[in-house]
Amino acid sequence: MKLVKSLLLGSAAGLIAVGGAQAADLPVKAKAVEYVKICSLYGAGFYYIPGTDTCIKLGGYLRAEVALGTNSDYSAGLNVSSQGANGARNRLTNYYTMRAREDLNIDTRTATEYGVVRTFFDGVFSWTTGNYVGSNSGTGTTAYSGTLAAGTNPLTGAATLYGSGSGSVNGTDGNTSAGSLGVYYAFIQFAGFTMGKAVSQFDAPWTNYPGNNFDSLVGGSGTVTGINQFTYTADFGQGVTAAFSAEDPTSYMQAGNLNMTGATAYGMLQGAYGSNAIGGSRSPNLVGMVRVDQAWGLFQASIAAKDNHVGYYGATEPTGHPDDKWGWAVQLALSIKNIPTGAGDVINISGVYTDGATRYNFQNLSGSTYSMFGSSGNGSYQSIGFATAPDTVYVTGGSQETVKTWGFRGAYTHNWDPYWNTALYGAYAQAQYGSLAKTTLCGPTGVGGVFGGVAGVTGCNPDFAIGQVGLITRWTPVKNLTFSADLSWTHLDQKYSGTVTPAALIAVPAKPVATYELKDQDSIVLLLRAQRNW
Repeated sequence: MKLVKSLLLGSAAGLIAVGGAQAADLPVKAKAVEYVKICSLYGAGFYYIPGTDTCIKLGGYLRAEVALGTNSDYSAGLNVSSQGANGARNRLTNYYTMRAREDLNIDTRTATEYGVVRTFFDGVFSWTTGNYVGSNSGTGTTAYSGTLAAGTNPLTGAATLYGSGSGSVNGTDGNTSAGSLGVYYAFIQFAGFTMGKAVSQFDAPWTNYPGNNFDSLVGGSGTVTGINQFTYTADFGQGVTAAFSAEDPTSYMQAGNLNMTGATAYGMLQGAYGSNAIGGSRSPNLVGMVRVDQAWGLFQASIAAKDNHVGYYGATEPTGHPDDKWGWAVQLALSIKNIPTGAGDVINISGVYTDGATRYNFQNLSGSTYSMFGSSGNGSYQSIGFATAPDTVYVTGGSQETVKTWGFRGAYTHNWDPYWNTALYGAYAQAQYGSLAKTTLCGPTGVGGVFGGVAGVTGCNPDFAIGQVGLITRWTPVKNLTFSADLSWTHLDQKYSGTVTPAALIAVPAKPVATYELKDQDSIVLLLRAQRNW
């Protein structure tokens, strides 16, 4: 019996061991796959990030374009394309500019007990035609510069790269490549607050594009590439909102504070009416906005205040400085939708007045400093038109005097059918100087001052105006693929007259010492674009 009992126990133990080994070899049950689910809370295109309650949407576009009649992809002879070699209009200037660009935006939203938390990012990768500029060696040689293809900041001298069309980049490129990476928007929205880089609350919803692709319209603000801000927006329902914002002015909203004690007739020909002396930023721009957005259209009123803070009169602290001078701007914008001319037709218009806050009229992509050459009909070698509109001017030992501007812009867009539409657009902006500037630059009777007493000058007045008219036609043969042709004309109406013979070479390549007629200037550009949104 003991033997039988031992055999039975041994057999049972063996069976248990074999059974345990077989159980260990069985496959573990696979975890259920988490498929991407559609998020219908925030509109089409959103999906849940797997394993979270956050919805995400990816978007963007790919764009290919060529601008004819300009050496800058965003401009028709304005801003930096009217400076230096760009404004010379000779053999050292491109007759066209090409660009390829990819835009990527990422939108995330999460529902919380405090409301929706949203983050938004929009960045671009661009490749733009470079430029050849004179090397100033005296032998006629040139040098390639991808960065200077878009020009040089007329206030800082820093090479700056600009974009074209809705969503444009303005950032310093750290090398001489024609390729660039830019960030348009990067912000968080939560409980009515917007924190980060977004369109200014001062801007109309169409920014500087009431119906155009052309970037450089004057007559209003245009922070299409975003501006750092801290904003609170209140929603009163029925499409009525109001916002108060503190916005960083350092990148896009500084038109300059000029010490005219450093002005020379030679410098004025280049649009430099003195030495720029912007100090460190002491205060953000303060912006308020009220908007009514309903089925009939939109109305918006905006106001902004800007602190003009400058450095010292001289090189050191004991030389003193002028007190700060606050500037301001006010803008009204109106959009009328579904007008009787056709389904989807729209009129967008806005008007602005500024006093010491010029960038709210001569927006960043249009600029406010010009020096342009053209032909002459009075026997002079060539003609030249120059102008500048800073925020303030002053002289050593004196106070700041603001520069006042006003302007408007607008467009009418007509849809011929679901595939074709055309927009007629225009803009106008005028800059007006005070008595200090006119006395210092031109003298009280137009024969003294810095420029008024120059031989040949018969009229001296730093006031000027910019007028623009354009026509764009778009064809969308399939959804999200659009081809467009945008023809624009720009006119610089400057108030100087007579002739001038510089004592030295004008600071652009290949311009000789000669007699130049002081004359208005014109520019025409054709922008052809193909864009695929996704």
